[in-house]
Amino acid sequence: MTVITCIDDLKALHRKRTPKMFYDYCESGSYTEQTFRENTTDFAQIRLRQKVAVDMSGRSVATTMAGQKVAMPVALAPVGLLGMQRADGEIKAARAAAAFGVPFTLSTMSICSIEDVAAQSPDPFWFQLYVMRDEDFVDAILERAKKARCSALVLTLDLQILGQRHKDLKNGLTAPPKLTPANLLDMATKLTWGREMLATPRRFFGNIVGHAKGVGDAASLMSWTSEQFDPCLDWKKIARIRDQWGGKFILKGILDAEDARAAADFGADAIIVSNHGGRQLDGALSSIRMLPEIVAAVGDTTEVWLDSGIRSGQDILKALALGAKGTMIGRAYVHGLGAMGEAGVTRALEVMRKELDISMALCGEKRVQDLRRDNLLVPEGFFTTYR
Repeated sequence: MTVITCIDDLKALHRKRTPKMFYDYCESGSYTEQTFRENTTDFAQIRLRQKVAVDMSGRSVATTMAGQKVAMPVALAPVGLLGMQRADGEIKAARAAAAFGVPFTLSTMSICSIEDVAAQSPDPFWFQLYVMRDEDFVDAILERAKKARCSALVLTLDLQILGQRHKDLKNGLTAPPKLTPANLLDMATKLTWGREMLATPRRFFGNIVGHAKGVGDAASLMSWTSEQFDPCLDWKKIARIRDQWGGKFILKGILDAEDARAAADFGADAIIVSNHGGRQLDGALSSIRMLPEIVAAVGDTTEVWLDSGIRSGQDILKALALGAKGTMIGRAYVHGLGAMGEAGVTRALEVMRKELDISMALCGEKRVQDLRRDNLLVPEGFFTTYR
């Protein structure tokens, strides 16, 4: 058995075991991929401050996120097409998250539907919404999420217009994949993936096919999706969705202090500092560079979480020390899912928890709530270079 010591070990297995177009969908950004790269390389510039002669017994990485108890300050971020990384991927990720004690967020663009995941997950999960032009569809999917007992709504703000990802265009990304000679040759070398995919009926976007007007097959789905992301999304429309939802309301895609203040004034239960994993505005600053300014801008009016670039427990520690109350991980757990299915998601979480716990101890802290800026050594000008 392969010994898994870090997320990169899972990443290598993911690349080996999953068709190229779906691995590339996970491991890519928009245009030149500058922001995608800097999300991780900027974390690497921040160093940890070692402390000794401190009682390190009785440590805990447990906390809360938006009032929900979590085993560590991590939620699984919404990721589209999880069910193409591994058959029934959303169900497997939701089960792993529930067993571990962290939230799972189901994407609007999932392969398994809200109802599929609700029937298979032992715990309530969060639902992520992309706002579409079709208000009837938006209204209906919110009601479906309520009926499925989703415990929070995560509204993504930074995908009104889809950023161009070169690899997806070159690979001809579709779900399910088109049976071209190149795709068939690739899939023929991914035996476990193919065997599991043949055994499941879930191969289309389950939240859309059969639910959106006129969408009953892959061809109509692609046409509908390309036209539906709402470029007119504004605070008025966001208020309408918040009021209709009536529960915990989280805003994702904040990368500017002014926007953060507006979101906090709006009454969001949490805001997520995110650049969509470098998949939208290429050339935007990394999430970790923007985090302290956004934390300062909102103060204690709402929780601030960080998404984009986290690949280790040390990255989680750095985000918390800079003021985040929680984090979201995407690619880290997708690598686990693509590598080993549900067990791989669990392994990714275990790896990150162990890294967080050990690193926190060696920084002289016993609780994640006590992490602070003094635990870090940050290069001069790291947060002010672009002012």
